[in-house]
Amino acid sequence: MIKDIQVKEILKNQLNFSYKSIHKLEEFVEALLDYNKQYNLIAKSTESDVWNRHVLDSAQLVKYIDFHKPGSLADLGSGGGFPGLVLGIYNENLKFHVKLYEKSPVKCDFLSNFAQNENIEIIKGDVNNYNLENKYIVSRAFKKLPEILRFSRENVKKGHKLIVLKGKSAQDEINKALKYYKFDYKLEKSITDKDSKIIVVNF
Repeated sequence: MIKDIQVKEILKNQLNFSYKSIHKLEEFVEALLDYNKQYNLIAKSTESDVWNRHVLDSAQLVKYIDFHKPGSLADLGSGGGFPGLVLGIYNENLKFHVKLYEKSPVKCDFLSNFAQNENIEIIKGDVNNYNLENKYIVSRAFKKLPEILRFSRENVKKGHKLIVLKGKSAQDEINKALKYYKFDYKLEKSITDKDSKIIVVNF
């Protein structure tokens, strides 16, 4: 298990998180673990490894997103804030907007505490009821890949990049999806788990 201090060094030195952003992440993690005593935001078994398993796993997506230009990002089913809130905390460009879609009222209430004073918007409800115009679509533990691709094709304006965090089943899900859709993709390695992958698709 990677120690918390090691994760913070990776955030700072490899992913260019500012000291301010790391401090905000510390506040977020503290609140998350406290909230998790009553509500199931993350699995209890992952609490001791939250910095690596959840924060760093989400944070590594900054490598595939250009936060320096005006744009926007949508997180499909943000849950406890992964990856969307972590990416929103990283973002310091007022012309880049981060939107978190979450249908659970409990999780929305938690996320709203950290959307204050940030360029982050929490949108309550089922994301399938919306048409999106974001430049980047991110997803972690949301749906199987064919369903995410269907949503991306039908509900998101063309000209966007889809970034999906997946476990060891990534290639199997890609193979199944290719039976229904033709798409070009890149399969990137995760820095948190040798078996996990990041699927990147340009639409």
